[in-house]
Amino acid sequence: MSTAAVNADDVGPAERAAGQLPMVVVAGRPNVGKSSLVNRIVGERAAVVEEEPGVTRDRKVLTAEWVGVPFSIMDTGGWLAGGDALTTKVSEQAERALAEADVVLLVVDVTTGVTDEDLAAAKVIRRAGPPVRLVVNKVDDTNREAAAWEFVSLGVGDPYPVSALHGRGTGDLLDAVVELLPPPVPTEEQEEAAASAARTGPGGTPRVAIIGRPNVGKSTLFNKLLGEERSVVHDMPGTTRDAIDTVVETPDGPVCFIDTAGLRRPARTERGTEHHSVLRALRALERADIAVLVIDATVGASHQDQRLAERIGVSGCPAIVVLNKWDLINVDDRDDVLAGVGDRLAFLGSAPVLKLSAKSGKGVHRILPALRDSVEAYHQRVPTGALNRALQEIQLRQSAPRARIRYIVQGAIDPPTFTLFTNGRLPQTYIRYIERGLREKFDFGATPMKLRVRIGGK
Repeated sequence: MSTAAVNADDVGPAERAAGQLPMVVVAGRPNVGKSSLVNRIVGERAAVVEEEPGVTRDRKVLTAEWVGVPFSIMDTGGWLAGGDALTTKVSEQAERALAEADVVLLVVDVTTGVTDEDLAAAKVIRRAGPPVRLVVNKVDDTNREAAAWEFVSLGVGDPYPVSALHGRGTGDLLDAVVELLPPPVPTEEQEEAAASAARTGPGGTPRVAIIGRPNVGKSTLFNKLLGEERSVVHDMPGTTRDAIDTVVETPDGPVCFIDTAGLRRPARTERGTEHHSVLRALRALERADIAVLVIDATVGASHQDQRLAERIGVSGCPAIVVLNKWDLINVDDRDDVLAGVGDRLAFLGSAPVLKLSAKSGKGVHRILPALRDSVEAYHQRVPTGALNRALQEIQLRQSAPRARIRYIVQGAIDPPTFTLFTNGRLPQTYIRYIERGLREKFDFGATPMKLRVRIGGK
C-alpha cells in the first residue's frame, strides 16, 4: 500500500466528482484506535499513535488500496459532545469530514463496552447518511469476539471485530469496504504514465538504506560509494547516531544512499541516544526503496543478521546482501560462510549476495548494477493484457486443482502486488507456482511480490 498525506480541507466533493478517489472516513470517540487502524490500512505509521486521548486533532487524508481498488482514507479527531473550545473544534472537524465520506468506519473499543460517547457518535453518523461499517477494535483474540456483538445496539449494523495493532480481521473489513467503492478504470494514458513513474521511482530518485549490525563496515561502504568522507568511520561500534541521506550521481542516474546506525538486539539497546538511533534506522528502512544488508564475512551470518533480514522482509522492499571483508576469509572457509548465509537468510529469497571489501574497494563496483536491476523490478508495472496472456500460458502448463483463475490485475507497485480472481480456493503451492511463472515471464528477479486471491471474480 502506498500513502500520500494531503490537507483535508483541499479535498472537496466537487473535486472528487471530477475524478478524485472515493473517501473512507474513520470516525469515533477519542482513544479507540482510529489512528492505529488508519496506519494498518495504509501500511505504515502515517498517523501519530499515543495512549493518551486527543492526539489526533486535524483531519488527515492518505491514499490506500485493497485488491486493486484505490481509495482515500481520512483519519479524524475523536468526536466528543461538549467539552472545552479545542474539543469542540475537533468534533466539528470530524462532523465536517462525514459530509465528504463515501463510507464511514465507526470505530469503538471492545475493552470498554458501549459508552454514551459511542451512542452520540453513532447518532451523528446515522444522520449524515453515508454507508457505515461498525469496527470493534482491540479484539486481539477469539475470547473477545462475543463481546463485539454488544455494539449492535448502536444501530449501525453488524460488528467487524478487528485488532488494528495486530492486523486481525482487517482483511475482512477492507473486503466489505471496497464492495461499496467502484474501482476506477484507468485509461491507456494513465497506465502509460504510471508505468513511466514506476520506472523512475518515487520522487525520481531511488532510496537505498544501508543496514547492518554495528561495526560491520556500513559507513566505510557508504563512504566508498560516495567517494568521500561523508560519514565518520571508527572501530568503535555505534559511531553513526543518525540516518544520513546523500544523493549520488551514477551512470544510471541519481541514487539516494541512507547510512544508518548499527541495529542491536533490543536487550542491548538502552533508552536515550542509541535507542533513538535504532528507531531512526528502522524509519530509514521503512522509507527505502531497497535495502543493502551488510554482513561481516569474518563473523558470518549471525542471529542478529537474521533478525535484520526479517525486518527487511516485513518492510516489503527488495534486498541486496553484502558480505564485507571477504578478502579476509580463508579460501577453504568461503563455502561454509556462503552456506551459513543461505540458511540464516532464506526468507530473503534469491536476493543477490555480493562478496567485497569496502576498505579496499574490491568488488564495490558490482553494487550499483545490482541496485539498478532490483529497483527497476520493484517499480515494474505490467499491462493488464500482458498479465492475463501470461496467466493463461501458466495455467495451460499446470492447472489449479478444483479451481480456475479467471483473471489477474496488478493493483500496486513497490512491491509489485497482484490480485488473482478465482472461482475457488487456491493451495499455497499453486500460488507459489503462479509467482514463479510471473517472475520468469517478466524478469522480476529477486524483488518481493505479493499475490492476493479474491474468490468470486467474474
